[in-house]
Amino acid sequence: MLADYPHTSPLTIELRPLLHPLFRQLREGISEFTFANLYLFRATHRYSVTALADGTVAFLGRDDARAFFMLPFALPEAGLLDTLFRDHGMLKCASAAQARILAQQGYRIEEDRNNFDYLYRRQDLALLGGRNYHKKRNLIKAFTRSHAFCAKPLRTELHQDALQVLEDWRRGTEVPGDYEAAREAVELAEPLQLCGGIYYVESQPVAFVLGEELAGGASYAIHFEKAVPGYKGLYQFINQSFAAVLPEEYATINREQDLGDPGLRQAKMSYFPAGFVEKFKVYPKDSPPL
Repeated sequence: MLADYPHTSPLTIELRPLLHPLFRQLREGISEFTFANLYLFRATHRYSVTALADGTVAFLGRDDARAFFMLPFALPEAGLLDTLFRDHGMLKCASAAQARILAQQGYRIEEDRNNFDYLYRRQDLALLGGRNYHKKRNLIKAFTRSHAFCAKPLRTELHQDALQVLEDWRRGTEVPGDYEAAREAVELAEPLQLCGGIYYVESQPVAFVLGEELAGGASYAIHFEKAVPGYKGLYQFINQSFAAVLPEEYATINREQDLGDPGLRQAKMSYFPAGFVEKFKVYPKDSPPL
């Protein structure tokens, strides 16, 4: 079903039965490496997929003018890897284990801190106990005392309400960000097996969350979290509320990266992450630092 390199196949939803089982076997918990995530951001990063001569599956992409490739499932034979570097310049989203192997082989490794995933203990976000979360608890109390609210599983019959939230969120922000991906995520939540919750105030939809499990079911990734403006404490409330209803089998919650945005980094650090899913950029041997 996949084109042989150097030819590529577009990342279509018809490839899900082939690729989704491979992603489910991954244990590193890198948030990019789910079929849903790659599919929803296929236009943003111009993703395509190909099969190398040794059977290794590679994803190719481009950020602005810079080409890259990703190898979520395995590293290929040395000659094929060097061909990918020659043709596409950089390996993106390399895991810590891949980075160690490639460093030993002489490739140049660069820590990609802006794309580290933030990991939180599910129980920490669900309980918000202790002095560290005092301000978060106060914001949640301010919201719950001021509004009549309810939460529901984000089932298909409520998708239009979630899209209404997304439109209200879009009107309240200066940049579209991940609007297109979030909209498609809601519309295709069932075939992509995304799960989440939707929140109402006075019967009006005000927020939703969508995500999926990672790391062999040990972690849960929050891919999209959107809320309408004007409700103090709403984001803190949905963060805590959704963590509280997640099954205990998810030891951690992956809230993805900060992309180097100072405000977003501060917000994510304010929840005191238990750790990070580290990612690395890898460059050809003897290539000079950028």
